[in-house]
Amino acid sequence: MLKKHPEPDSDCVARHKALKADVEHHNRLYYVEARTEISDQEFDARLRELADLEAAWPALQTPDSPTLRVGGAPLEGFKTVVHRVPMLSIDNTYSESELRDFDARVQRGLDGDTPTYMVELKLDGVAIALRYENHILQQALTRGDGVQGDDVTQNVRTIGSIPLRLPPHAPPTLEVRGEIFMTVDELKRLNKIREAAGEEPYRNPRNTTAGTLKLLDSREVAKRNLSIYLYHVVPGDGFPSATHGEALALLKAYGLPVNEHVEACNDIDAVIKTCMKWTTRRFELDYEIDGMVIKVDDPGQRDRLGATSKAPRWVIAYKFPAEVRQTRLLDITVQVGKSGALTPVAELEPVPLAGTIVKRASLYNFEDLAKKDLRVGDLVEVQKAGEIIPQVLRFVPEERLETAVPFPIPTACPECTTPTHKDPDDAILRCVNLACPAQLKERLAHFSSRKAMDIEGMGPALIEQLVARELVRDPADLFGLDTPRLMGLERMGEKSAANLVQALEDCKKQRSLKHLLFGLGIRHVGNSTAETLAQKFGSIEALMEADAPTLEAVEDVGVIVAQSVLDFFDTPANQKLVLRLRDCGLCLTEVQPVIIEDGDNPIAGKVFVVTGKLSRFTRDEIHSHIKERGGKAAGSVSKKTDYLVAGEKAGSKLKKATALGVTILTEEDFQQLLGEPV
Repeated sequence: MLKKHPEPDSDCVARHKALKADVEHHNRLYYVEARTEISDQEFDARLRELADLEAAWPALQTPDSPTLRVGGAPLEGFKTVVHRVPMLSIDNTYSESELRDFDARVQRGLDGDTPTYMVELKLDGVAIALRYENHILQQALTRGDGVQGDDVTQNVRTIGSIPLRLPPHAPPTLEVRGEIFMTVDELKRLNKIREAAGEEPYRNPRNTTAGTLKLLDSREVAKRNLSIYLYHVVPGDGFPSATHGEALALLKAYGLPVNEHVEACNDIDAVIKTCMKWTTRRFELDYEIDGMVIKVDDPGQRDRLGATSKAPRWVIAYKFPAEVRQTRLLDITVQVGKSGALTPVAELEPVPLAGTIVKRASLYNFEDLAKKDLRVGDLVEVQKAGEIIPQVLRFVPEERLETAVPFPIPTACPECTTPTHKDPDDAILRCVNLACPAQLKERLAHFSSRKAMDIEGMGPALIEQLVARELVRDPADLFGLDTPRLMGLERMGEKSAANLVQALEDCKKQRSLKHLLFGLGIRHVGNSTAETLAQKFGSIEALMEADAPTLEAVEDVGVIVAQSVLDFFDTPANQKLVLRLRDCGLCLTEVQPVIIEDGDNPIAGKVFVVTGKLSRFTRDEIHSHIKERGGKAAGSVSKKTDYLVAGEKAGSKLKKATALGVTILTEEDFQQLLGEPV
């Protein structure tokens, strides 16, 4: 228990600042970028320590403290909408004793009344709120930060199990909440397709679900067969007062998907027994769960218990303890990433773990490896952090071999023998040789990826050969490849070679500065930041001439990103690469919105939505025309929409736009609006 002081000392202030930044970092990774670096237990421990500090010294708590937040920031690229009723999070617990503590708190809150609990599966997916009006699905919002979320209605409508219209016996207005997820079998199906195309497979169902819901093209979403289960009704709107069990039965009667694995428990012993049963039974399911959710069944008792600013008091999540297995550490290898980072990797004797066979596990960095003192030949304990990432916890001391020796920290890159360099601000060792073959292969794969230069046919096997035969030493060399040289490679016939050469030519015309900046792999510059920099500076020359204050003043570009951009363009080898890419004919500029006097530009300031099957334009081309002329391309129709560009087989967007009185344009109409001949 922390002791309270009138004012926190400097150590407490520093610890609070570090914890606050750390929790916000991991919040953003999980909710916005859909990935994790630490386990749920580690995150909860840090958040709990932060809350304890603020409880002891209230002056430390500021309005932006992570302890006052429900979740992460809304995703970018969709209209943000305020939830009618906030989507609160759920407190987590990890042990039988903590479940009993929860039960004791509930009974105290009910003045000794004994509740009935409903225990259901905690799906590992993306939380969603569905809003029905006049029995029609009108809106689907992600949780976002709990107060406001992203409107992903068009994407959610592609989920086959969601009824677009409720039956007449359902309330006309209804808001239900649940979890969107992807089955394990569906992930395997998608990965077979990606691997056949030479693309990197998706890592896990949860992250793939989150990424799918962020896609702006609902046609692509429809190809991924997402699933959903609903588990909560927002009170009001004509829905009858009911227990949780009765509410689920009503939802099922309305044709809404409800998970069958829900059990009523009359006491906490039965709750614990059910949780323990699913600790092992979860691997029988075709979808991932990471725990159980325990809810008070009676609505009147829920009202009496109420909620904190963060979570209801009548519900708690029991998170499964990570499954731990022992196996032998056969070897430690070193991987070199596209930025030159050297990462130790544990090569393990295959072991079944959380439903998969684990053979390898990242050891993160060499400081972590030394701290854990892992040695080749050790018997080690392995778990999956957050049921996703294999993680080596420790070695078993009594099983250590006398011949085991500490793993030496590399003084040279294992691929090119260049002396390693340690970053002054973190624990990462790097190879600083930009010509390192391992780095080069990773950089070429990134440069060719869909969000970068989108070079079709540039798969891992081809990149391996190009680097091994020294045909390509940097991205600029790709544009010097011709059909005869490519035909000399394995599994590369004349047609495949010609197609690749054409793809390289096409990307010169079709990809702009934002794609190139992302493809260059500048540290800390992701896809969104690359687009921001391209729009702000307009050309790579202007960006290269920018100083630190100018860069830091750009939205979403802070001190770290600015310094990373400066370091990249201050490097002579990178300057030479940019010149060579320019000489190869790549586009090093970004089209800026055309400044036209008011009245002469019918697109400036207008909001457009595009729908239906197009024949004259691609969707991206229409969006580009709109942005170039100062308009806005939106994903859904609303009262703010000025124009709907409708192709063939336009559906619900056309109906809604017509009902709202939005001006409907054919592709020919849009072309005339551009001032171009039809």
